[in-house]
Amino acid sequence: MRLLMIGLAAVLATVSVSLAFEIEDRVTSFTLENGMDVVVIEDHRAPVVVHMVWYKAGSADEQPGVSGVAHFLEHLLFKQTKTLEAGELSRVVAENGGSDNAFTSYDYTAYYQRVAADRLELMMRMEADRMVNLDIGPDDILTERDVIIEERNQRVETDPGSLFREQRNAALYLNHRYGVPIIGWRHEMENLDLEDALAYYRTYYAPNNATLVVAGDVDPSQVRQLAQTYYGVIPPNPDLQPRERPQEPPHTSPRRMTFKDPRVSQPYVMRSYLAPERDPGDQRKAAALTLFAEVLGGGQTSVLTQKLQFEKQVAVYTGAFYSGLSLDDSSFGLVIVPRPDVSLEEAEQALDQVVLDVLDAGIDPVQLARIKRQFKASDIYRMDSTEGLANSYGAALSSGLTLEDIHAWPDIIQSITPEDIIQTAKEVLDINASVTGYLLAQEETDQ
Repeated sequence: MRLLMIGLAAVLATVSVSLAFEIEDRVTSFTLENGMDVVVIEDHRAPVVVHMVWYKAGSADEQPGVSGVAHFLEHLLFKQTKTLEAGELSRVVAENGGSDNAFTSYDYTAYYQRVAADRLELMMRMEADRMVNLDIGPDDILTERDVIIEERNQRVETDPGSLFREQRNAALYLNHRYGVPIIGWRHEMENLDLEDALAYYRTYYAPNNATLVVAGDVDPSQVRQLAQTYYGVIPPNPDLQPRERPQEPPHTSPRRMTFKDPRVSQPYVMRSYLAPERDPGDQRKAAALTLFAEVLGGGQTSVLTQKLQFEKQVAVYTGAFYSGLSLDDSSFGLVIVPRPDVSLEEAEQALDQVVLDVLDAGIDPVQLARIKRQFKASDIYRMDSTEGLANSYGAALSSGLTLEDIHAWPDIIQSITPEDIIQTAKEVLDINASVTGYLLAQEETDQ
């Protein structure tokens, strides 16, 4: 069995390296004269194309007082333009056998269609149209504002965990806009108006603030020609400013919070630490934290699961969370859901002790090698999804990374040592840069 695993690891390593070269060979990039970046990912296995436009603007780029306007505008872009009726873009996509959608994050807003490859020109024509020709009025604002408020009702207000997460983020980020929910604070959403939406649109929806990602059965020269025809004629925004957001001051005190809600059926403890993100040319700390999260909380063989669920039997669930894909500082999180006979205080102490033990004893090299093999396998499987590749490139590029950073990431992950992980973890797990939250049911005496 051991020889089999060694052989499998060797095969995965060889395949992963060859696929890394293959994906780089399949990626073409260029920039239009108006500043729009274009990335083409060739995949000729099926006559399908994914067409995505990523704007380098999300909720963290909003002005104070209009939280939720980035997501609000995303909804409004499915309304009418000067040449398209409301809903026409989605209808045309569906009539051509495709699918479309959009999404907003802290750092970007993206719009995409997945259609037959010979419909690419049609997609570009319609998407380029709504980049500059949005034609909305007060009635559109009223109806769509009700829609996003109802979305907040369904996704946040009815879910204690989501309300808890909002409060934790607000406590973790003292000054940065990551502390404001993407969907917005309700009292500000209720006052969003036409001018708020158009101000955001006129500022950020411009070719020099966008990346076009086209993946699938396409030829780069064809994409270049179509992109120039439909996007290249759109003038850039000469007043677009660099993405300079308010940054965090030094954190010198730990924060603790308790969130009570009668709808909570399972209390738990969660702690979040400020953590560095993947920076251009500097991704090693993010890679170390990515692996550390897997060591601690990545499934049944992780340290927290083994120690707290199986050995000590104080928890029914444990986890560790980290995503380095953000423009500014991210967060590293730990969670423990205790057994019914274990208090939240006892669960927190047990969680802290296991983490301290790992920092003292170091990372098990066998476990780390297994995790790295899993990452290699994931890289291989990722190649099977054209839409997944388009998403991963668009999100990374919109978060400040370069193509070189994207292609270097798998090798950086494989190069991280146990010592790298422990050193980075000790830097990041600073209690003064953390928020510890308790989520529990509200007792009758508290009502």
